[in-house]
Amino acid sequence: MKKFTCVQDIGDLKVALDEAFEIKKDRFKYVELGRNKTLMMIFFNSSLRTRLSTQKAALNLGMNVIVLDINQGAWKLETERGVIMDGDKPEHLLEAIPVMGCYCDIIGVRSFARFEDHDYDYNEVILNQFIQHSGRPVFSMEAATRHPLQSFADLITIEEYKEKPRPKVVMSWAPHPRALPQAVPNSFAEWMNATNYDFVITHPESYELDPQFVGNARVEYDQMKAFEGADFIYAKSWAAYKGENYGKVLSKDRDWTVGKRQMNVTNNAYFMHCLPVRRNMIVTDDIIESSRSLVIPEAANREISATVVLKRLIESLK
Repeated sequence: MKKFTCVQDIGDLKVALDEAFEIKKDRFKYVELGRNKTLMMIFFNSSLRTRLSTQKAALNLGMNVIVLDINQGAWKLETERGVIMDGDKPEHLLEAIPVMGCYCDIIGVRSFARFEDHDYDYNEVILNQFIQHSGRPVFSMEAATRHPLQSFADLITIEEYKEKPRPKVVMSWAPHPRALPQAVPNSFAEWMNATNYDFVITHPESYELDPQFVGNARVEYDQMKAFEGADFIYAKSWAAYKGENYGKVLSKDRDWTVGKRQMNVTNNAYFMHCLPVRRNMIVTDDIIESSRSLVIPEAANREISATVVLKRLIESLK
């Protein structure tokens, strides 16, 4: 595996899950694999779980780790070609990237959607520049359109807790005071569509996701109907995707906040969220604090998904 940006890169999901559960039994089984190898983690945006879990995964594999915050510990970087650089950005990403590649073996990149230009975001300009110019295996620590490390961890969690072979998994839009990227819902949908789960997406009208990620999922605009008989509820806010509304908040309807009313029609469903979560906007206190809330085990599995991905990337160096 030379890169990891989407579900297709991980290959056979059963093989990947078997590897994940093997590593979960012994996180340090491959501690010699990364000896004298260096991971560089590059953050254009803030992080808590991704930073900690990925760094821990690298340590599990015996790697050295360099963490670079572009907005705090480096020059401001220009990302556009053809720009006359007479402003506050003294270095171009196209020079910075190959320089970074000189100092490491594997690169992880975190760069969110800007919501300034739909095509710029959905073409994954920054992530793809690293893939093209670094000369190193590159993996996404969340990009404009996907968050594959999170989705892999979500899949591991569902496999651990599912109570029947083909659970009903519902991803529900929820209100939020700010415009959030579509990366997590896009990615979650992409990974769920790669399984045999009964997968449903529910959201208000005008919050449709890109069809390439929706895939074969059933879309239901009535949240209560979508929740009926569900085994897992995955709540997440996202901004509008379509046309001139791209990146905008069109609704803060608190009726979509996941609470007892919704969960009571499920099949005693587990609750999931990628965190951080706005309590009593996305989900009520009682639901996230309940015994059926998986937000902490889900976050813990971020270490496992990252360890699998880094292991495979290291193996590709041979």
